[in-house]
Amino acid sequence: MTFRNFFLSLALIGLTSSFTVNAQPFPSTYSPLPSEPVLIVNATLLTGTGERIENGSLLISDGRIQQVASGNETIRAGDAQVIDAEGRWVTPGLIDVHSHLGVYASPGIKAHSDGNEATAPVTAQVWAEHSIWPQDPGFNRARAGGVTAMQILPGSANLIGGRGVTLKNVPSISYQAMKFPSAPHGLKMACGENPKRVYGERKQTPSTRMGNVAGYRAQWIEAQKYIQDWDEYEAKKDSKKNDKNGSENKTPTRDLRLETLAAVLKGEVLVHMHCYRADEMMTILDMADEFGYTVSAFHHGVEAYKVADELAENNVCGALWADWWGFKAEAYDGIQENIALVDRPEGSCAIVHSDSEEGIQRLNQEAAKAMTRGRRAGMDIQPEHAIRWITANPAKSMGILDQTGTLEAGKMADVVIWNGNPFSVYAKADQVFVDGALLFDRNDPERQPVSDFELGQQLGAAQ
Repeated sequence: MTFRNFFLSLALIGLTSSFTVNAQPFPSTYSPLPSEPVLIVNATLLTGTGERIENGSLLISDGRIQQVASGNETIRAGDAQVIDAEGRWVTPGLIDVHSHLGVYASPGIKAHSDGNEATAPVTAQVWAEHSIWPQDPGFNRARAGGVTAMQILPGSANLIGGRGVTLKNVPSISYQAMKFPSAPHGLKMACGENPKRVYGERKQTPSTRMGNVAGYRAQWIEAQKYIQDWDEYEAKKDSKKNDKNGSENKTPTRDLRLETLAAVLKGEVLVHMHCYRADEMMTILDMADEFGYTVSAFHHGVEAYKVADELAENNVCGALWADWWGFKAEAYDGIQENIALVDRPEGSCAIVHSDSEEGIQRLNQEAAKAMTRGRRAGMDIQPEHAIRWITANPAKSMGILDQTGTLEAGKMADVVIWNGNPFSVYAKADQVFVDGALLFDRNDPERQPVSDFELGQQLGAAQ
């Protein structure tokens, strides 16, 4: 059986199991692919916890990291395959907190443009996962760049664009079989120019920044009332009493938009907010205080460096580009030290994200650019620290740090072996493991999956 057919058969098995009854809509059917025990030795390990281990060893078994050791410690490997990584570096699998793979799939044609439901300023009822095309070749390209997990978000045309979803980057024929088990949904929100431009051009609301904020607040007020109505209904049902007028205890009408917003207010869905300007970030933080929810991360934030202390105090991550700026007015005041400055305060959380089907293939190099700019500004940023920008910190903002993002015993064996320092311009991922399964090997064509779409193109060209 070929490597590709092996994956296809497993995906089909996953589909048959998805018909079981489950109270959670569109449940994950992800199951780790079969793997053998692996012992990586003689490597430079960047654990994602701030530690760098020279001449280190890493034992992977049963899809989990079993042991991490320095050169003077012994690991009993049993029958594990031994990989001598002398001269090479090992990191956690990279994680992209802001991706549109699958919803803006390649090739970039109108038929694949499924990321923005730009039919109303608020579309909290839509879920990005329902637009994902698993055959998007971008998933394979990202895996070759060391990316093992990512959050797929709707676009930013709307004030509230809908739910995002976290995926394991594995070959699949369904998004359910990629869906990261137990990862919370993220809610994509956007401030600034995008929503006011899209709807202002249509002579609709919002057409100004003050219209943006009024629009958010109206939605949160509705969500509070929705929670109240359901709480009152459940209380009456439990007490088996009618209301004071003796009328029937009617079940509130289910509303998918308000259901999502209510889940945010309950802390079940995490807010990921597209926001460029420092003043608008401060407005959003005040609004979050008003309605009692938290912002998990501000995305893009070219002015995040101006409010780095406030982000740290509020435990909000800055998911940022290394050097994108100036392509519109609200992105004009960007500096290349942004990520390093956001990373400085105690308790901060800086993230390098892509928002690009190309940038996701080189997250390590984007992080290297940010590290270099920070060093030039006088900050002592070492690889063992900067690796957190593309591993542990995005995992934290996505609510999955307890499962992945670092090389620690018990966590998912999402691991990348690099041909050298991952912050070098010459760095390439040699081998990529997802839950201990070797899904990419730069020297083995059988471990370089091709999507069904690409396979069809190749077969057509050969005929």
